[in-house]
Amino acid sequence: MSMASQVIREWMGIQQFPPATQTKLLELLGKLKQENVNTLTILVMGKGGVGKSSTVNSIIGEKAVTVSTFQSEGPRPVMVSRSRAGFTLNIVDTPGLIEGGYVNYHAIQLIKRFLLNKTIDVLLYVDRLDVYRVDNLDKQITRAITDNFGEQIWKRALIVLTHAQLSLPDGLDYEVFCSKRSEALLKFVSPSTWTKKKDIQGSFVPVVLVENSGRCAKNENDEKVLPNGTAWIPNLVKTITEVVLNGSKALVVDKKLVEGPNPNEKGKILIPFIFAFQYFFIIKPLIRAIKSDAAKEAKPVWARASRKL
Repeated sequence: MSMASQVIREWMGIQQFPPATQTKLLELLGKLKQENVNTLTILVMGKGGVGKSSTVNSIIGEKAVTVSTFQSEGPRPVMVSRSRAGFTLNIVDTPGLIEGGYVNYHAIQLIKRFLLNKTIDVLLYVDRLDVYRVDNLDKQITRAITDNFGEQIWKRALIVLTHAQLSLPDGLDYEVFCSKRSEALLKFVSPSTWTKKKDIQGSFVPVVLVENSGRCAKNENDEKVLPNGTAWIPNLVKTITEVVLNGSKALVVDKKLVEGPNPNEKGKILIPFIFAFQYFFIIKPLIRAIKSDAAKEAKPVWARASRKL
């Protein structure tokens, strides 16, 4: 479905937020419009069951996409579009990237084809905060995203960690746990861009915590807050705004990105080198040999005989 044929509804869900959150969101949208950003397209990716669809609904402020707690996720991507005061927000919700314990490359191809001719302004890579280890599967997922969308996508990315209102064992500090969980994931995000350990700590890929549950704590302004007191919805949108305005280029999903590099193009690059090799190491020596033989044949028999004497 193209952007033109996508149904864009008025963003009524923003009115469901408490006044304090509404004010902050409208300020951020105004900041984007001042920078001539009138359309924002967000791609949401990650494993299944980590809260991608719930996060989409939390940003929109309504149940825009179906959340299936005990059922498999929708097989195809879905784009939700909302408009407010001349600003259009598009969020693409996607199926989980894992199937049977392996990366689901079929799902990745579906996502790429769905995104054809669209421009991705921000990637939200979603995972859970309440996971105590990072394994090789996490590395495979982030590598698959890098291989299919290019390393530049991480310059327009946020890591979103859901289930942030968690109860930690006694003696384990919340901020310390969040920091270690974030660092563990960041090590797998486009690893070729990290040259030193300090690059991980000062990463250009920000990490944002969210809590989509209706039981999320609230502050005196009725805003949903994390255990550290952060009103997370405005904080998420603020971080998205910062990524959009960080000076990096948005990702244009064209036919070449969807279909991958043409193997014939690689062969064409080698053609000049093959011709050069053939000329200097095969054709040129052969010409010299032919000329030498021709010169010998051109001399009279008595001249060749005298030369031998």
